[in-house]
Amino acid sequence: MSTMKAIRCPEDLKAVLSRMEELFDAKKGTPEDDELSILFGLVEAYEAKTVTILPPDPIAAIKFRMDQAGLTQRDLIPILGSRVNVSEVLSGKRGLTMKMARALHENLGIPEESLLQDTAILCDN
Repeated sequence: MSTMKAIRCPEDLKAVLSRMEELFDAKKGTPEDDELSILFGLVEAYEAKTVTILPPDPIAAIKFRMDQAGLTQRDLIPILGSRVNVSEVLSGKRGLTMKMARALHENLGIPEESLLQDTAILCDN
């Protein structure tokens, strides 16, 4: 087992990933397998501090959920109010209202953080 140290920069990360590649086929229960497990933990800790994963934009979130559930645009009419609303929201021509965002969250389980981004919400008129 080589000397372990925290990952503090992209160069450290590159070195650790290279070492992990060397150890990838280590047999379970060996010192090499233990080292690989420790290195995974180091990478995970580094990424938790340095990598920010932003929620998808509202349109991508809606389309993803539609694909997951096998929904069509027609299935969104009761949620978004009309065929025109559905078409305009999915094409990006219309932003979501708070009412639409609430309905999408409640009916389709789309995470609020994806739907409630500043650029996505219009006032309910």
